[in-house]
Amino acid sequence: MPPDATDSPIFARNVPGMTRALQAAVVGIAGCGGLGSNVAVALTRAGIGRLILVDHDRVDISNLNRQHYFQSDVGRLKVDALADHLRAIHPAVQIEGHAMRLTPDDVPSILAPAEVLIEAFDRAQEKQWLIETWSGVFPKRPIICASGLGGLGNTASLRIRSSGAIHFCGDGTTDMSQGLCAARVGVVANMQANLAIELLVRDGATTDAHDQ
Repeated sequence: MPPDATDSPIFARNVPGMTRALQAAVVGIAGCGGLGSNVAVALTRAGIGRLILVDHDRVDISNLNRQHYFQSDVGRLKVDALADHLRAIHPAVQIEGHAMRLTPDDVPSILAPAEVLIEAFDRAQEKQWLIETWSGVFPKRPIICASGLGGLGNTASLRIRSSGAIHFCGDGTTDMSQGLCAARVGVVANMQANLAIELLVRDGATTDAHDQ
């Protein structure tokens, strides 16, 4: 159990009951780029107790238009840089970082403690195998994906589509070939984070995580 944060002034304006529920929760984030880094920040500011971060990449200057990194992070492993930023927000948050390229074989072991998984990959084929693998191994646990966040504006097209424990945030059509706008990527990332919080707090994230 993470250190108790329910009395921390950081979370004094949280929705009643939210901090206690999130403090006991574990969320996995597969990919720490424009989606994953911003989801991690939102969850940390909300009071999440533990995050499992998985990403093999290093911060590049081209990432800074949409990812939660800084000039001083360029060249660093994303999981390490992101962990430092999250602890600067809330020092008691537990971070488990894996600087590696996730494969289907890794999902059952590395992500086993996660009650909710955030899919934050770039490529469609990676998204597909992660959804299939997670749903096959942990069929009752939610996976929150992103589909369609390219371009700019058209905020009204961004919504959540759900099928059982699989949830998609975005417009469902646009891709990276249209370019990426920090604001639009951030909206989708925060949709993912907001849904994760809702599932963990309001619905109790119907999972079998504590039975493993």
